[in-house]
Amino acid sequence: MFFSRKSSSIPNRFIGSDNSSFMNRILIIVLILIIPAGLFAQITQGRLSGNFQLDAQSYRADSTIGAVAVPENFLTNSYANFRYDAGDFSAGVRYEGYLNTLQGIDPGNDGVGFPHIFAQYRHDDLDITVGSFYEQFGSGILLRTWEDKNLGIDNSLKGFRVKYTPIDGIQLTGLIGQQRIFFDMGPGLVRALDGNIVINDVVPLLRDKATRVSLGGSFVSNYQPDDDPIYILPENVGGWASRLHISRGGFSMESEYAHKINDPSADNGFIYKPGHALLINTSYAGDGLGIALSAKRVDNMSFRSCRNQNLSKLMINYLPPISKNHTYSLMNFYPYASQSRGEMGLQGEISYRLKRGTALGGKYGTQLSFNFSLVNDIDHQMVNDSTPIWTSGTDGYTSEFFRFSDQPFYRDYNFEVERKLTKNWKFSAIVQHLQYNQMILEGKGGMVNAEIAVLDITWKIKPKHALRLETQGLWTKEDKGNWAMVLAEYSVSPHWFFSVLDHYNYGNPDDTKRQHYLIGSFGFVKDANRIQLSYGKQKEGILCVGGVCRNVPAMNGFTISISSSF
Repeated sequence: MFFSRKSSSIPNRFIGSDNSSFMNRILIIVLILIIPAGLFAQITQGRLSGNFQLDAQSYRADSTIGAVAVPENFLTNSYANFRYDAGDFSAGVRYEGYLNTLQGIDPGNDGVGFPHIFAQYRHDDLDITVGSFYEQFGSGILLRTWEDKNLGIDNSLKGFRVKYTPIDGIQLTGLIGQQRIFFDMGPGLVRALDGNIVINDVVPLLRDKATRVSLGGSFVSNYQPDDDPIYILPENVGGWASRLHISRGGFSMESEYAHKINDPSADNGFIYKPGHALLINTSYAGDGLGIALSAKRVDNMSFRSCRNQNLSKLMINYLPPISKNHTYSLMNFYPYASQSRGEMGLQGEISYRLKRGTALGGKYGTQLSFNFSLVNDIDHQMVNDSTPIWTSGTDGYTSEFFRFSDQPFYRDYNFEVERKLTKNWKFSAIVQHLQYNQMILEGKGGMVNAEIAVLDITWKIKPKHALRLETQGLWTKEDKGNWAMVLAEYSVSPHWFFSVLDHYNYGNPDDTKRQHYLIGSFGFVKDANRIQLSYGKQKEGILCVGGVCRNVPAMNGFTISISSSF
């Protein structure tokens, strides 16, 4: 199917919100007036809480690792949250300062201000929020707004949200607002409804049954004016989702399916094909045994409140990863990022705890875990014999729902053993086999095949004193070759910790790039206050959290992190 082009030449530009700063000022005035009044009038029941975080780095050029100097020499990201709760009323603000933004995070954040401010009222079954808020429907495949400072993500909504529970077991949510982009608002107007029903609570005869069932449904729509000079674009893009959750004893199954109408955008090359996503999670736990299995299919399911944006900006929905989030650095060298254009995957995990006091379990028991992730592209077929796949202005392609491509994206097989040997010694050992399609996931290279091994040993030297030794190895003939990592961390509980870490790229095909990335750190913790200072080299790479990633540049310099809460 082809779509007509426009004859007029209208500039395609990002549309900001002229009302954003005005709305901020009004909300700030309201909070300034209300919070002090509440503090004096309800001092016996009101509570002020908050937290502060500062991350700062110095930069100096280091040609051996590709680190570049920055004009400011020293960059900082910081924020402070203040929240006041009194009875049914809550209000809060967040002040942020990016002076200037740390390397690797979008410099569009540069500046200071109050990008997050809200007031909330809860009484009986009604919950009303005005200002900035975060929301998630189901698994998030149709709507999820969230923040992660490490990734530079904050796609909160600013507007109005109402939650209502008319009877036990039924919850309704409605919202309308614009999404945050840096210190401004995006051009789209997001409107959404969600409902969730717990069948056992609604039907009296089922309230005491062991099997629990809940149903949910969502509708989300984004309005953005059509100012494209070429294509006729839908100004209202809607999507719906349905979900089911069943549990009984140690068994649980939840599934969600989402459908979105045609939404030509920069993400899909401006094709008019509708989008789909299916996610199924099942699990069982009992008598030391845990089993989990997940399946996911995504087909053209990017959903933004600005069709011209990219990366993580102004995302309305969230595609949960179909891979394990690893905690060890070499196992995270090649992390998987969810592919909104299309992916089909399976993830499974089996864990079993060998009982303590047995020959295999030992005195304290032993934990065994096996995990796998398999992700392929979906099958793409031409819409007709003369139109290439992904042709702009057409339906783009066709795809059978249960058919996947023979193009692999990601393979991860890992096995872990955790065991406490004595009162003072414990260890964890992991082996992993990895296949990573670097061309698809990073736009460079080819298929990377790697073997990774980890050994993590903790020795409790005496009460409050512990030494942790961590060794890792990564072996591959592709990309940058073999790596080794060694970490030594000494902690004096509950206040002090010291560590030395070295990543060594000893197998790099280029002899001049066989570099050590050595970092030394120490920190101090007291109550809710924490400070950490580090100095050393950081390798270039990718940082991922929950299937969402950003590039991290090479760096040589100091890093300081300060956090506090009250």
